[in-house]
Amino acid sequence: MAVPELTLTASLRPAALDARRGIVRLHPEVLTALGLRPGDPVRLAGRRVSAGVVAPAEPDAGTALLYADDLVLGNLGIRDGGAVTVTPVPVTAARRVVLAGPPSVVAVVSPEMLRLALLGKMVTAGDDVSLLPQDVLPDASVRSLVEAARRSLSNRVGYAWTSTLLTVAAAEPDTAALVTMDTVVGWQHGAVTHGSGGAATDHRTGGGTIRSDDATGRPHGEPVRSGAGAATAVRPAGRGPADAEAGGTALPDAPSVDELPGLRAQAEELTELLDLGFHHREVLGRLGTTVSLGVLVEGPAGSGKSALVRAVAARVGARVRPLWAPELAALNNQAAAERLRDAAAAVRADGPAVLLVTDVEALAPADDPGPVATVFRQVLAETLRAGAAVVCTTGRPEAVDPALRAPDLLSLRIGVPLPDAVLRREQLTVLTRQVPLAEDVRLDEVAGRTPGFVAADLAALVREAGVRAALRQKSAERPTVTMADFTAALEVVRPTTMASSTLELARVTLDDVGDLVEVKQTLTESVLWPLTYPDTFARLGVQPPRGVLLYGPPGCGKTYLVTALAGSGRANVLSVKGAELLSKWVGESERAVRELFRRAREAAPTLIFLDEVDALAPVRGQATDGGTTDRVVAALLTELDGVETLRNVVVVGATNRPDLVDPALLRPGRLERLVYVPPPDGPARTEILRAASRNVPLTDEVDLAALGGELDGFSAADCAALVREAALAAMRESLAATSITVGHVATARARVRPSLDPAQVAWLAAYAEGRQG
Repeated sequence: MAVPELTLTASLRPAALDARRGIVRLHPEVLTALGLRPGDPVRLAGRRVSAGVVAPAEPDAGTALLYADDLVLGNLGIRDGGAVTVTPVPVTAARRVVLAGPPSVVAVVSPEMLRLALLGKMVTAGDDVSLLPQDVLPDASVRSLVEAARRSLSNRVGYAWTSTLLTVAAAEPDTAALVTMDTVVGWQHGAVTHGSGGAATDHRTGGGTIRSDDATGRPHGEPVRSGAGAATAVRPAGRGPADAEAGGTALPDAPSVDELPGLRAQAEELTELLDLGFHHREVLGRLGTTVSLGVLVEGPAGSGKSALVRAVAARVGARVRPLWAPELAALNNQAAAERLRDAAAAVRADGPAVLLVTDVEALAPADDPGPVATVFRQVLAETLRAGAAVVCTTGRPEAVDPALRAPDLLSLRIGVPLPDAVLRREQLTVLTRQVPLAEDVRLDEVAGRTPGFVAADLAALVREAGVRAALRQKSAERPTVTMADFTAALEVVRPTTMASSTLELARVTLDDVGDLVEVKQTLTESVLWPLTYPDTFARLGVQPPRGVLLYGPPGCGKTYLVTALAGSGRANVLSVKGAELLSKWVGESERAVRELFRRAREAAPTLIFLDEVDALAPVRGQATDGGTTDRVVAALLTELDGVETLRNVVVVGATNRPDLVDPALLRPGRLERLVYVPPPDGPARTEILRAASRNVPLTDEVDLAALGGELDGFSAADCAALVREAALAAMRESLAATSITVGHVATARARVRPSLDPAQVAWLAAYAEGRQG
């Protein structure tokens, strides 16, 4: 029976989740005609032959089109509008895949991490592939491993991991092969894996022959995409070839402590411990005591924890043998135990040596430590008793098994803080030492505009600015990086600590908020000053306000005020609807609260916005949900006013019903400032109308002052809706309209009705007077 095939027209219009993941989308009718189901593999033939995974396009998509991204089209050697022949192929698991990539990526990405990034993708020899993991995975256990790989890739490679491209140097079979957990994956002339149950080895692999006319695997005349062969221009603090993990090989090119600004105190503390334990044990013997060289280094991802260990080890003359904990967690129990014991034996036999275990929470989780965690504790104790050092790193200390912190195991804890503006300025100075900066570059301003950025994020920012400068000055003999390049880079580079945040903020400031002069002044003092000038509060010896509660009638601008605060201050913003943190599962709501504040601390300075806070923190003892909201209130109180310091984090709540919020949340030290956002009066409505119509072409006959005085009962949202409806009225009259007239405004007045409830407004006004009294 003949295999069906269709020739379609390529369309460069990928879905957001498909980008650079090897997915092509076809009309549902085309899928049926080819006998395909979502997730099936297909052979794709353009100027080159490649492969992909199919997914359904929207029902209104073209039946003659194949929707793909730039990566797939590049692998096919065609452009948008080119012809592609689609043929179903059976699922064939890849036995072996060898990849080539930038040295900076090869050095820091282990074969196991690489296999997880390729899991579920179709590969063909000569193709380019990305490190972006496939989002549709076969089971939950693999999904958790891929998520761990995603975090580690972001940690090790930095922001560039999402755009880095690798080349498939060889594959068995060489066309349309699916990467599975049994696929042997490795780097060209580097380490490889041994399937799902094995470990990485030092075997050197051949590269295979790329079936094309040049080293990129592309026919002559096709554009070469950047990424696969582009070396990183700026090495992040805490990054570089020394991060190589494959096979536990020695780490060359260790950074010096001078390259790690902000970590000198931590380096001195770790140096004293290792120097004493490695070189001065006789002194300890004469004193009748011993020292344990178990250390837990805590800090945000990308902050330089591993680099700190390598720098100190080089200073004291010790070798470093690295292990990536998620890699071990991906193996079966026996293979993981063997890897642990082999690594520990090598460290004990290697003279002064450090066993560096990164992301240790994956190997010894606090929630459900398994058999491997028990073996790890045993190996850890044996290694420390033998006089070697074991340093574990984590970005989530609360997720690490508390048993590891016993006095005979990881007895010393070293914290790597999130850099403040002064420290970010120092890190930028180090990162731009060899970068030709233009005279207009102000690193102080760049440091001030990067709250929550760690060293890896700043390195990605410098790299992105360099790329943009290169694109502008391809023929310049002496190119320079300008302030405009840094400003453009800030638009795309986000801090690692905010990677999971999808909040998109409008570019508005408090100046865009009509009227509310007293409210804006109060919010500036209570929210912006603590985030922008923490040193001033410290110098005056006062504790800044911890939180603010905005209350008032619906539609009067509470949420808009918070959006304006975010645009006015140089702080990260985490926005949460009240009900989003509630879960029917016991303990999950409290965990969500703790995770929210943990992210806020990591990304500080941070503004946490709790919308509809009355749904999240109602008066305790009155709920009928089994005590869930009572526990959430307790978790909020603990985070706001607990033992753990909430530094450079301000919480802003908003509600229409302040009487329903638990009173304990409103006392000093928590949401202590209650700010009433009143409905607008006549002059305020005029200001709101002017702000809403700032970019709207009104004719001279439209009198906003008179209009504002007529809109009794209109909220701020109603006034904005009136302007919007007037513009729509002009469009209904003529799509070529260039201005909005009085007639259009009158039409809008007939459609937009006031939304304020007089009874609710009166009650809230009385409540505000009672608070003031």
